[in-house]
Amino acid sequence: MAVAALRLLGPAARRAAGGVPCRAHRLTPADDEFYQRTKVVMLEPESPSTVFIEGYTSRGFTISGDLVVGPCAILPRAILQWNVGSYRDISPESLSLFRLLEPQIEILVLGTGDRVERLHPTILKQMRECGIAVEVQDTPNACATFNFLTSEKRLAAAGLIPPRGTYTGA
Repeated sequence: MAVAALRLLGPAARRAAGGVPCRAHRLTPADDEFYQRTKVVMLEPESPSTVFIEGYTSRGFTISGDLVVGPCAILPRAILQWNVGSYRDISPESLSLFRLLEPQIEILVLGTGDRVERLHPTILKQMRECGIAVEVQDTPNACATFNFLTSEKRLAAAGLIPPRGTYTGA
């Protein structure tokens, strides 16, 4: 009689009563110890060469322990001199370097010196059409934003013009 009652209640009731699982039995976390374990597989080890802006002066930047003099373009795997003298020199041609990167960057952080300067709307529109978001800030905030984005493993690049002030990270 008890067996007939268990059949009517279904597989969950049979398991609860200590019965043998039927073919329709699905594993639950309580049934399988491997189901409860978390396994992490590293597909790519963390790169020790992550770029970090440590400080800046009116002459340039300290990036990952190296001094870079003058305006610079910080790419995911390289640091280059950037041929601009002020924010007025930022043009579609000076930003073409950032559009050519593979894999494509998600966001470009531009540091325009001591103050946030407005760039021509066509420049920003051209970058958006290429799928690149542009954040224009004063250089001290641009450095902090770039460091935050790279610490979050975002594909970011920066174009920085040195400000008149100094920050050494101390």
